[in-house]
Amino acid sequence: MKVLKFGGTSVANAQNIKLVLEIVNQKAKEDQLVVVVSALSKVTDLLQSAAAKAAANDESFREVVAEIEKKHLDTLKELIPVSEQSSLLSHVKRIINHLETLLDGCFLLGELSPRTADTILSFGELLSSFIIAQAYQQISKDAVYKDSRELIKTDNTFGKAVVNFEVSNQLIKDYFAQNNAKINILPGFIAQTLDGITSTLGRGGSDYTAAIIAGAIDAEQLEIWTDVNGMFTANPKIVKQAQPIANISYQEAMELSHFGAKVLYPPTIQPVLRKNIPILIKNTFEPEAEGTLISNQVSSKDTVVKGISHIDHISLLTLEGPGMIGVAGSSRRLFEVLSQEKINVIFITQASSEHSICIGILNSDADNAEAAINRAFEIEISQNKIDPCYVEKDLCIIALVGENMKNHQGLSGRMFSTLGKNNVNIRAIAQGASERNISTVINERDVKKALNTLHENFFEENTKQLNLFVMGVGNVGEKFIEQIHNQKKFLKDVLKINVRVIALSNSRKMVFDEDGISLKNWDAALSEGEPASIDGFIKRAEELNLRNSIFVDITANATVSEAYEKFLKESIAVVTCNKIACSSAYDNYKKLKNLSRQYNAPFLFETNVGAGLPIIDTVKNLIASGDKVHKIQAVLSGSLNFIFNNFDDNNSFHDVVKEAGVQGFTEPDPKIDLSGIDVARKILILIRESGYEMDIDAIANESFLPAECLATTNNDDFFASLIKHASHFENIYKEALAKDSRLKYVAQFENGKASVGLQFIPKDHPFYNLEGKDNIVLFYTDRYVDQPLLIKGAGAGAAVTASGIFADVIRIGNV
Repeated sequence: MKVLKFGGTSVANAQNIKLVLEIVNQKAKEDQLVVVVSALSKVTDLLQSAAAKAAANDESFREVVAEIEKKHLDTLKELIPVSEQSSLLSHVKRIINHLETLLDGCFLLGELSPRTADTILSFGELLSSFIIAQAYQQISKDAVYKDSRELIKTDNTFGKAVVNFEVSNQLIKDYFAQNNAKINILPGFIAQTLDGITSTLGRGGSDYTAAIIAGAIDAEQLEIWTDVNGMFTANPKIVKQAQPIANISYQEAMELSHFGAKVLYPPTIQPVLRKNIPILIKNTFEPEAEGTLISNQVSSKDTVVKGISHIDHISLLTLEGPGMIGVAGSSRRLFEVLSQEKINVIFITQASSEHSICIGILNSDADNAEAAINRAFEIEISQNKIDPCYVEKDLCIIALVGENMKNHQGLSGRMFSTLGKNNVNIRAIAQGASERNISTVINERDVKKALNTLHENFFEENTKQLNLFVMGVGNVGEKFIEQIHNQKKFLKDVLKINVRVIALSNSRKMVFDEDGISLKNWDAALSEGEPASIDGFIKRAEELNLRNSIFVDITANATVSEAYEKFLKESIAVVTCNKIACSSAYDNYKKLKNLSRQYNAPFLFETNVGAGLPIIDTVKNLIASGDKVHKIQAVLSGSLNFIFNNFDDNNSFHDVVKEAGVQGFTEPDPKIDLSGIDVARKILILIRESGYEMDIDAIANESFLPAECLATTNNDDFFASLIKHASHFENIYKEALAKDSRLKYVAQFENGKASVGLQFIPKDHPFYNLEGKDNIVLFYTDRYVDQPLLIKGAGAGAAVTASGIFADVIRIGNV
C-alpha cells in the first residue's frame, strides 16, 4: 500500500484536481492507495482572515466566507456532472453554514480561542477532501472517503496538537484491516482530541497526516505531491541555478526542512523514519520528473553538501556578563523562561568562556522573550553581574546541510570565506556534533546574495557569476558590451565565469534588470529606461545587493569617480578607465586603495594608463616581487602620438585633432589631451603605483598650447583657437624638421621629480619610431638597470580600451 499526499497548489482549482485524479487513477492500477489532501490553495489563509475579522467585530468576515463558498462551489460544479450536483452542492452549503455560525459566535463574543480557531481552520481540508472524493467516484466507485479525525487522536494543545501515537496507530491499523477499498481519500492537517474536539497538526500538517498513516500501516512508500520537482539544492525562487536533489537521507531532509525547505513539513519524517519507509517527493504538474527520494541509503559518492537552506525573520538574543562565568544553571534558567513563554528556540551558540549565550528565535517572539528574560535575571542585572538582554532583529539563518560533511575538512572555512568575500557579515555560528549542518546568522538583506554565493561555490562547477553595473556607453562602452556578448560562451565554458550586465547608464537614461540585460538589444532597453541619476544608480545597486557585483566606470566624469568610495564600502568592486580618482589628491587615492583591501572589493584601473596595455599590472608585479622603480620615461598619450605622427605639411594641426576625435582617440573634451593634463594624470598614477607619494601639482607641465587655446571653455571655441593659432603649430613642426627629430609628448620621473611636455626626439632614441597611436613606457629599476623594461603597443582606441576594462573584469572573476 502507498500513501499519496497532495498539497494546496496541487488541488488549487478544478483544473489542477483533474491532474491529481489522473495521477491517482494511474497509481491505483498497481497499488492500493491512501490519498491525503490539503485545503484548496489559499483557503487556510482565508479562514484565518475570516476568524481574525470576526473576532475583531469586523463585518467583512462575511465577504471572506462568501469567497470561500464560491471557490468550493465553482470547483465542485466543474468536476461533477450537472445531474449529480444538487445533493453535493447542498452538502457543501451546509458545511459553509456551520462555518458561518462559528464565525458569528466569534463576532458576538469578540474573541477567538485556540480551540475555536482549530475548528474553523479544519473546514478547508474537510471541504477539499469531500469534493475530491466525490470527483474520483465519478471515475471509480472503488474509492471511499474517511474523516482523519476518526483515526488521528491528539492532546488538547490546539494550534499544534501532539499526536497520541499509541491510540492513533491502533485506530489506523484497525480501520485499514477492515477496509479493502482500492482508494481511501482523507483530509490532511486535522485530527481530534480523545474527547472528540477538533484539533490541528500545525501549518503544513497535511504531510504529517500522510506520514502518520504511512507509519501505522507500514506503507511501501509515502509520496508527497507538490508544485516543484522535489527538494532542491536551494530555494529555486531565490537561487535560479538551484538543482533538484535525486536522493537524500532522512537526516539530511530533516535538517533542510527544519531550515526552511518548504517542500516538506519538518515533523513529517519522524513517523516514517522509525520504519525506514521511503518518501518520494513529486511534481503534480510534471509527474514524469524524477523527483526526490528520501531514504536511509547514503552513498559516500554523494556530494559533500546536499543543500543550502535558510530561515527568515530571525532575532538574535544575547545574554552576557561576568555573572554567568562558572555559575551553574544560567542556561537552564534562560531556557526555562523561554519554555514558559512557549517560545521556540531555533538556534543556540555559547562562548566557551561561559561569558555569553546567544539564541535565535522568530522576530514575532523577540519582544516577549526580551521582557521575560530581563524579568528572570532582574537581580543579576541590577547588580551589574549580567547585562540586559540584547536583541538584534531582521536576521536570517543560513545552513549548509550534508551527511558527508563530517568526512571533509575545510568546509566551514570555505563557507565563511565565500560569505566574507561578498561582505556578508556573520553574526553567529553553530555546528552540531553530528557535523551534518553548519549554521550562520546573517543580516536578512544579505540572504539572496549569501544563498547565491554559497550555491555558486558548492554546486555550480565553480562557475562564478559576475554582475556588472556599467556607467558610460559611448564609443568604449559600446565596444565593451560587444566584447562581453561575443565572449560570453567562451568565458562560461572555459574560464567558468558567467558575466551578466545588470545595469547600464548614459548621461540621459539608465536601465536595470536583475536577471541580466539582453546584450543583443541593450540600446533599445536603455532608450526606454528611467531618467539617469548617479545617486539613483548607486542606490539601486546597493538595494539589489547581488553577489560579485562590479561597478564599471567608462566615463571621464569627476562626479562619477566620487562614487567609488560608496561602492567599495558596499563590497562592490570598481573597474574604471576614468583617471580622475587615481590622480586626485593622494589622500583620496590611498583611501580608495585601503577601502578596497578593507572591504575585499577589487579596485582595478589598468586602462588608466596605456588603454589595454598591461602597464599598471606590470608595475604592481615589480613592486610585489621586491623590485624598486627609480626612473620612468614614457609616451603615454595615444591621441597625442597619433596627432603628432599625422601632423605634417599636408594636414593642419586642427584637422588632425578633429580626426583623432572622430576615431575615438581623444577624450570628449580634446583639451584634456592637448593640455597635457591627461598625460600628467597617467604618469602620476604610475608614480603612485611605483610606491611614491606625489600630487599632480608637483608635476611640471610644459604646455605647447597658446594661452588663448587653454582659456577656451567649450569645444567649438577650442577648435576655432586651433585655426587661429595655426602658425604656432606649424613653427613647432618646422623646428622638429630642422632638428631631424620627431615630436613626442613625453612624461618623465626621476629622483622624485616629474614632468610632462612636448620634446624633439632624435633618431637614436627608442621613442623616435613610435608610430600611430602607440604608447611606450621605459622602467628603470633595481633589476632593470642598463636596459630598461620596455612595454609598447596601442595606447588609444575604443576597442583596445574596452579590452583592458574587460581584462580587469576577468581578473576579478579569477580571484
